[in-house]
Amino acid sequence: MRLQFILSEIGLGLRRNLSMTISVILVTFVSLTFVGAAALLQTQIGKMKDDWYDKVEVSVFLCPQNSTEPTCASGEVTDEQKADIQAALASPEVKPFVEKIYTETKEQAFEAFQEQFKDQFWASAATVNDMNSSYRIKLTDPEQYPVVAEVVSGRPGVEEVKDQQRLFDRLFSVLNNATLLAGGLAAVMLLAAVLLITTTIRLSALSRRRETGIMRLVGASTVFIQLPFMLEGAIAATIGALLAVGALWLGVGYLIDDWLGEQAAWIPYVNTSDVLAVAPILVGVAILLAAISSLVTLSRYTRV
Repeated sequence: MRLQFILSEIGLGLRRNLSMTISVILVTFVSLTFVGAAALLQTQIGKMKDDWYDKVEVSVFLCPQNSTEPTCASGEVTDEQKADIQAALASPEVKPFVEKIYTETKEQAFEAFQEQFKDQFWASAATVNDMNSSYRIKLTDPEQYPVVAEVVSGRPGVEEVKDQQRLFDRLFSVLNNATLLAGGLAAVMLLAAVLLITTTIRLSALSRRRETGIMRLVGASTVFIQLPFMLEGAIAATIGALLAVGALWLGVGYLIDDWLGEQAAWIPYVNTSDVLAVAPILVGVAILLAAISSLVTLSRYTRV
């Protein structure tokens, strides 16, 4: 009997404030979509880091002929200079951070250059002597790039040291800024959702103040009186959260899996499983929003 009464009160409240209920659903939907997008973007960044950082290499370009770098003042790198560089990389301070060293000769560099730029007319003007011989160093921990760079940079025979991680970090910085933007928009929309849920519960409580007064007089408990109002907000917010999960699932499924996955298959993308992992968080946030709004409102508007 009590359950039937509570359900009838919930239905009555939702019908009386239908437009506000729809507004709560839509605002919760939009705000939690931003929250979910921010979470998926951070998951995407994590996947890219895990995959790409394992492939990061430090490239040590050795002096070619006619280089203007101070470390190349003696001309093209000599065998003695190469031996000195290799000894530095094999030192006890650096060796734990070096997984493997690949050597690329000028001839190999020229062959790779011609293969990569074979369609460019200016590529035919390049010669073997224009190329750099180099060492490509695979690190055990890409985060320890400064240790390796400090040892080889500035040594005679070394023209330049490049780390692929720096290029990746720029990309990740842009993606992190996008996450912050999505998170900021989500915070604003969540605040709007709290205010709307609070307003909806307040209107519902005011419209039924006479009934709640009678219930109080006949001895109904505070929980029994307030529960229908709390469930109204929770139901509206949960529907908004489920719509957000559905939108994210469709977006990831069609935009990322079906389109981006075919355009650039070498990138590890988020998938619908990641959306399902985020879904409980979004529903939990929606219920939390409703709970906060209810606590703020009901203690005042359900008194006699």
